[in-house]
Amino acid sequence: MSAQNGVLLDVQGITRSFEGLKAVNNCSLRVARGTITGLIGPNGAGKTTLFNLVTGFLKPTAGRILFAGSRIDGLPPHKIFGKGIVRTFQIPRELKLMTVMENLMLVPAEQAGERLWGQWLLPFRVARQEREIRDKALAVLEFVNLWHLRNEYASNLSSGQKKLLELARTLMCDPQMILLDEPGAGVNPTLMKGLVLLIERLRDEEGITFFLVEHDMDLVARLCNPVVVMSSGEKIAEGTPEEVVRDEKVLEAYLGGQYR
Repeated sequence: MSAQNGVLLDVQGITRSFEGLKAVNNCSLRVARGTITGLIGPNGAGKTTLFNLVTGFLKPTAGRILFAGSRIDGLPPHKIFGKGIVRTFQIPRELKLMTVMENLMLVPAEQAGERLWGQWLLPFRVARQEREIRDKALAVLEFVNLWHLRNEYASNLSSGQKKLLELARTLMCDPQMILLDEPGAGVNPTLMKGLVLLIERLRDEEGITFFLVEHDMDLVARLCNPVVVMSSGEKIAEGTPEEVVRDEKVLEAYLGGQYR
């Protein structure tokens, strides 16, 4: 299936070895546009390594990765970011000594005010761009329900609020696809419910595609379709949440007997 037929991310036979150990081994999968695709598996299955390969933090030993029909494997992270792929991390990487607002305003690339000569030669352009970025940041913060914390230092946020801040930062660059690494980890049930609704709104209203790693099977079942399962660096199953939790290979490798 081509990008024109609905595939946004196409991972083809990707392998990544570390000193002879294959962390990802001949893994192939596709993420369709407009989906919330889940990626599950036991610890050490290769899920985060796969995310790092897609986003350019690692280079594959073999295989290809296509995004919107164009090859991206081997590109540096900033080039992949520029194509509309952004990610969050299991442990939020907020800029602790900056406010929530400042965390967002730093995201857009190639700001005129970042260049020394821009401040001198293009002061009106710099001022206009800063207003536009500030307005967008305020709109994003309102969308993710963090507007009331816009002047708070990021270090003072709760774990769940930091996850929302990470998601807000991704929205500052108008992404096509967001990779979420364990969005539910450390998030209380109330904030988790809001995060789920937010992800669904972004898919439905903004057309953003999501690919997420998550261990909470209740969250996966509520949010994701399809679900891809990895074990020992390989894809072992794919289907609806109901299908994968009854797959014998998945039960043996990951879920144990709880769904038998």
